[in-house]
Amino acid sequence: MHMQLLHNERVVILDRTDFGFSNISLPNGTCRHDPTERAVKTDCTAHSVEYDIATNTIRPLFVQTDVWCSSGSVDSFGRLVQTGGDSDGERVVRTFHPCPTCNWNELPNRLLVRRWYATNHVLPGGRQIIIGGRAQFNYEFFPKKTSADFSTHFLPFLKDTADKLRQEENNLYPFVFLNVDGNLFIFANNRAILFNYRNNTVIRTYPTISGGDPRCYPSTGSAVLLPLKNLEAESLEAEVLICGGATRAAFFRAGQGTFLTALNTCARMKITDQDPEWVMETMPGGRVMNDMITLPNGDVLIINGASEGSAGFEYAVNPVFAPFLYKPNEPVGNRFEELNPSQIARMYHSTAILVRDGRILVGGSNPHGNYVFKGVMFPTELRFESFSPPYLDAQLSHLRPSIVCPNNQSYSNLTYNQSFKMRISFTDGTVAPDLVSVTMYAPPFNTHSFSMNQRLLELNNGELRHSGNLTFEFDVRIPRSPFLAPPGFYILYAVHQGIPSEGIWIRLIREENEISTQLLN
Repeated sequence: MHMQLLHNERVVILDRTDFGFSNISLPNGTCRHDPTERAVKTDCTAHSVEYDIATNTIRPLFVQTDVWCSSGSVDSFGRLVQTGGDSDGERVVRTFHPCPTCNWNELPNRLLVRRWYATNHVLPGGRQIIIGGRAQFNYEFFPKKTSADFSTHFLPFLKDTADKLRQEENNLYPFVFLNVDGNLFIFANNRAILFNYRNNTVIRTYPTISGGDPRCYPSTGSAVLLPLKNLEAESLEAEVLICGGATRAAFFRAGQGTFLTALNTCARMKITDQDPEWVMETMPGGRVMNDMITLPNGDVLIINGASEGSAGFEYAVNPVFAPFLYKPNEPVGNRFEELNPSQIARMYHSTAILVRDGRILVGGSNPHGNYVFKGVMFPTELRFESFSPPYLDAQLSHLRPSIVCPNNQSYSNLTYNQSFKMRISFTDGTVAPDLVSVTMYAPPFNTHSFSMNQRLLELNNGELRHSGNLTFEFDVRIPRSPFLAPPGFYILYAVHQGIPSEGIWIRLIREENEISTQLLN
């Protein structure tokens, strides 16, 4: 249900605790005891694991409280901060340090209200904002820093975007992105605002998406902030792309056994324009509960989901097996490509994330109220798979750069506006120096078809200089402001003719950290 890649090359995976027993035992006789649990009172199985990508192995983790439909992000120190959930987990903050023996640390009552189906985003100062959730038309911060942080902040936009008819809501897990001016773009249902969280002010209201159909849970589509470019320009642009979703009433009709066709449209808008408008595009097919992953070369992968129905338990049919590739720099009408299909249905409660070598890890799919392995159309799915985008084709290996320096043995600490030297190598002489770029990717917290904090920046780089046989060196500059990239861990890629290298980890730090490490203890 939830996945997050950490800088130690491990993926933390979470599922709800009230499905019943999982198939993975906790070590050393450890058990979870909860007399209020609806499924089982004593549970000696794991509902969270740490997945080691290199060895394809897992380490069971212990989580006490229910993380069902929760949210999260990684803080500037590389720790996963996971918030809310259901029942005994609804006001809990959980932290996980990436280390060989670390486990979940759970902090009860650190949230002011119940956070269920909320969205988190890391802020330029390093804290995170937690927005919305079921029947929560407000936001709060973590960690708490000032006296004002110990009260929730009312956000009328969330109330205005809740579909009350048939209790469909359609404003849960809102799509949130940090804009280049330091304010937040918040999209819920079928419309959006630019929001100054520092003084609780709506700066602008954007047009409603053409057609007016909802895109947020349970009419679940997905969204990305397209790659940020030209980072040294005086005026920067930011674009948002939203794809898929369900028609209004799809959730209600699915409950009656009628599955409406999913939306086949994407909406794209420059949110920094003076008079922004949504530009509509058509996908190769309709899609609901789709994930959208920004790839290292700036393309967008649309994967998982169904072509009929909505999010919810057994509320969708006809899985979409083939991913779509969206190429944002191509002309309208030529941007989509249908890729090789999977053989595994990825329905409600599926996940997908990008990892350092450029593959996409895909897991999950459990559209039932508990674990159901047989006798249903879409059984609880235990298989984990990787998807290789077209740039990993072996026939393109001669174009693929390798990063020589900085090396990936240990991450580099870099500060804002810092320039550093990068050295890359190739396997043969087919190098186009003018087609080399460097991108920086923030690995997101993925759940319910939205990747929170996902961000790709194309860094400014200088001319390539020969530094040896098929080896080149050039200067790269880190973004000038945390408005563009909040402090924390990123994956750095060299891209040549659209083919990315394996990434390396870097840590972007402020010269003076605004948040003490003690605040999360």
